[in-house]
Amino acid sequence: MIGFDEAQALLVAALRPLASEDVALIDAYGRVLAKPIFAALPSPRRDVSAMDGFALRNSDAAIGAQFRVVGHSFAGAALPPAVGAGEAVRIFTGAAMPEGADRVVMQENCLFDGQSMTITCGYGPGWHVRKAASDFAEGDLLLPAGRLLDPRAMMVLAGADQAKAAVYRRPTVAIIATGDELAPPGTARANPLTIPESVSFGIAAMAEQFGAAIVARYTGGDELLALKRLADEALAAANLVIVTGGASVGERDYAKAMFAEHELELLFPKVAIKPGKPVWLGQAQGRWVLGLPGNPSSAMVTARLFLAPLLAGLQGRAPSDVLLWEDHKLAATVKVTSERTCFIRASQSPGGLLPVTNQDSGAQSALSQAEYLIRLEPGTGQKVASGFARALKF
Repeated sequence: MIGFDEAQALLVAALRPLASEDVALIDAYGRVLAKPIFAALPSPRRDVSAMDGFALRNSDAAIGAQFRVVGHSFAGAALPPAVGAGEAVRIFTGAAMPEGADRVVMQENCLFDGQSMTITCGYGPGWHVRKAASDFAEGDLLLPAGRLLDPRAMMVLAGADQAKAAVYRRPTVAIIATGDELAPPGTARANPLTIPESVSFGIAAMAEQFGAAIVARYTGGDELLALKRLADEALAAANLVIVTGGASVGERDYAKAMFAEHELELLFPKVAIKPGKPVWLGQAQGRWVLGLPGNPSSAMVTARLFLAPLLAGLQGRAPSDVLLWEDHKLAATVKVTSERTCFIRASQSPGGLLPVTNQDSGAQSALSQAEYLIRLEPGTGQKVASGFARALKF
C-alpha cells in the first residue's frame, strides 16, 4: 500500500494521451486541443467603430461644429466614402471606419437632420475606434495544445476563423459493477436480499463530466468465470475499464482476478487513504483498468481523486488541472486520527466548509450535500477549528 501523493505521481508518470482526430467546430466543445490554434485573420480586420455615431476627423471635432454627412457605414456592407474637412459618415458599431476618419462621436452627443450633423455636447474622452488587429493579428497563437475547449475557448476558436480543430480522442469507458447483492434500480424492493446498483450511475456521470464516453455497462455477480467474460467484452470495447466492488480480501472478491488472463499489470494495488483504501489501477492489453470500492461514498471519492486525473491525462491535459487544491476556511472543528490521508466530504456554508454529518464510506444521501473534499494528512490527531485546510471541488 502506498501513499496518496506517491500514487498520483505513478499515475502521472504512466499516462500518455490518446491519438488525435479532426472534428468540426460544432462538435469541438468539451474536447482538448491536440494542436495549437493560430489566427487565420486579424481581428478586427480593419479599423472599425466601437459605437453608433458619426466618423470624422478628430482635428475637426468641437462642440458646436457642423458636418456634412456624406454616407453611411454598416457592419458587413461596402466600404464607406472617405471623409475630408467638415465631413462625417453615419456609422454603426462594428462598421468599417472611412478613410480619413480617426474618431467616432456617439450619436447621443450629436444632432442629425438627415443631411448634416452638429456636435451638441462633450464627446470625449473615448475615440470609440477599434484599431485593426488590436485584438489579435493574423498568425497569432490564440489557444495552446492541451487547452480544454470550454465556452470561452470555443468563441476564440471560431473567431480565429477555424472550421475544425485537432483534438485528442475522447476516452471510451466500460463500467463493470460487481456483487451478488446488486439489482437494477427500481427492482431491488422486490427482493429483501438485494440493494439498488447505484454506484455505476454516479461513476458514469463523473466520467462523462470529465470528458469520457460511456460505451458499455455491465453488472456481474460474484462468480469468476462470468466476470472473466465481462472483462473480455469490456477490454474489447473501451480504452478504460472501471470495476466497482470486489476489491477487498473476501473469498468472492474477483475484481483483479477477472483480468488475470489479460496479464493485468498493477500500477498500485491499494492506497493509504480514507475512504477508498481498496482503490487500484493497472493496465491489461494496453487498456487502463481502474478498480473502485463498492461503497458509494468511497467510490465517488476515489473516482474524483483518480478517475478525473486519469481521464484528463488521456485527453492531453495535465492531471493537475483537475486536482486544484486550494486553501479554504473551515466552519467547524475537524478531527483526524487516521494513519491514512483523509478526505472529508463537506458543503459550502457562509462560514466556510462544513463537513457533512455522515462520513461513512457507504453513505449515499450525504453525497448530495458534499461539494468539496477536505484533505487532512495522516496520523496527526489534529483538531482544526475555524482554521484553513486544503480542499478540492468535489
